[in-house]
Amino acid sequence: MSAPLLVPLASDVGNPTVNILIFALFVAATLAIVIRASRNNKTAADYYAAGRNFTGPQNGIAISGDYLSAASFLGIAGAIATNGYDGFLYSIGFLVAWLVALLLVAELIRNTGRFTMADVLSFRLKERPVRMAAAISTLGVCFFYLLAQMAGAGGLVALLLGIHSRAGQNLVIAVVGLIMITYVLVGGMKGTTWVQIIKAVLLVIGAGVMTLWVLAKYSFNLSSLLGAAVDKSPAAGERLLDPGLQYGATGISKLDFISLALALVLGTAGLPHVLTRFYTVPTSKEARRSVTWAIWIIGIFYLFTLVLGYGAAALVGPDVIRAAPGKANSAAPLLAFELGGELLLGLISAVAFATILAVVAGLTITASTSFAHDIYGSVIKKGQLSGTGEVKVARITVLVIGVVAIVGGIFANGQNIAFLVALAFAVAASANLPTILYSLFWRRFNTRGALWSIYGGLGSAIILIAFSPVVSGKTDAKTGASLSMITDAGIDFHWFPLDNPGIVSIPLAFVLGWLGTVTSREGTNVDKFAEMEVRSLTGAGAEKAVKH
Repeated sequence: MSAPLLVPLASDVGNPTVNILIFALFVAATLAIVIRASRNNKTAADYYAAGRNFTGPQNGIAISGDYLSAASFLGIAGAIATNGYDGFLYSIGFLVAWLVALLLVAELIRNTGRFTMADVLSFRLKERPVRMAAAISTLGVCFFYLLAQMAGAGGLVALLLGIHSRAGQNLVIAVVGLIMITYVLVGGMKGTTWVQIIKAVLLVIGAGVMTLWVLAKYSFNLSSLLGAAVDKSPAAGERLLDPGLQYGATGISKLDFISLALALVLGTAGLPHVLTRFYTVPTSKEARRSVTWAIWIIGIFYLFTLVLGYGAAALVGPDVIRAAPGKANSAAPLLAFELGGELLLGLISAVAFATILAVVAGLTITASTSFAHDIYGSVIKKGQLSGTGEVKVARITVLVIGVVAIVGGIFANGQNIAFLVALAFAVAASANLPTILYSLFWRRFNTRGALWSIYGGLGSAIILIAFSPVVSGKTDAKTGASLSMITDAGIDFHWFPLDNPGIVSIPLAFVLGWLGTVTSREGTNVDKFAEMEVRSLTGAGAEKAVKH
């Protein structure tokens, strides 16, 4: 067994020159793929949905590439390394969520819509107000998800290049944003999909190699690995293996855990960038195959995270991880350096960087598509804008979203990215899932119900986050330093006690959707609901709709 990593300074981790070279090779290779794929981007369907030419297995790999974000690799490994069992709850929640997506939305969404979630919600309701609400919700979810990815990029690259200053890390986030903008502008959904496929394969292989390497150090004895993790974590001790280290000390923290669990399990089925992926396949059968492939890949990967997290705790140590740039997000790169030195660190970190770029590109194209197709094309131009015109608007929107993501990432820098993604899941589960389920399965559901559900769920989730300890008021009990996004410990305006709003905002959105519906005098379009029901369940008429 190699000697443990003793010095937590970024400048001591790897060789910045080697890291930059490997990063440059990855970026150049993926850009080449994006440029090659973009040659056939001629129509809106090509740019938004990759021409619907991907097979189920290809799309399943791409979905896993979209879903296995920096939170899955960097954030969860760090959460397990520092909080043990409670950190692994993220893996369980993210995986179980796919069963909800498979059973309730995947095929139905694919059969009913064309490009975006709003296509489904506006199918039998008043189009303009519902499209506007769905598009605003999509932009909100994408923004929170982008925060996590940009924060992960800042911490990762800062670790590899030895950047300690906040200004230097902010510059890194800006560079990541510019690369991401280039990917989306050039490649559209087709280029983004190929990057996600390649990145997913590399990520699973890289995590698999590290998992076997860690197990080999302990003679493939998981008990020995867990014992070493406990020995290396004197502050936590045996609690590293039991529930309650992070969630369980107080009644509030237990409620926070329930809130987190609700957000993780219900959020996936409402994530717009995941739902958009179902439009890239030609048939509903391929949509089902996509989810099956994704579940297998994602499930195997999350088993890897258990070994990687405890491996980082055993070989690196929680104290070193917390002291590194990026804090808990640095656990996986530090473990790679401990296992294989500079070369493995550079390779694994490049894969993590590619992970961030691919997910950010997917989020950006989803947000820009929603604005161009739903708000500008359908609401402002009332459907009179050509597909080419929509794509032009989408490209301009990409630039705006890129700037917003950079600014948001700068504020979120240093937060655990698995935790930040959980906030995005809470917003998605609150704003999108109730309306999607009501639209697909409740005959009486109407426009007022949809608007109350979307705006109520989105607004309550964002307000509760803004006035939660996530933004202000959370401090380290030992040092008094701020653990919130606002780093000044003297600023505290939080009144909501939980970190995650899901336990309040998700049920509230369901109630508002029901209340808005039953108090409205709007009648139900029985014929339109019957058409939607037949199409969503059988796919009849779906192929004709997507060609328009």
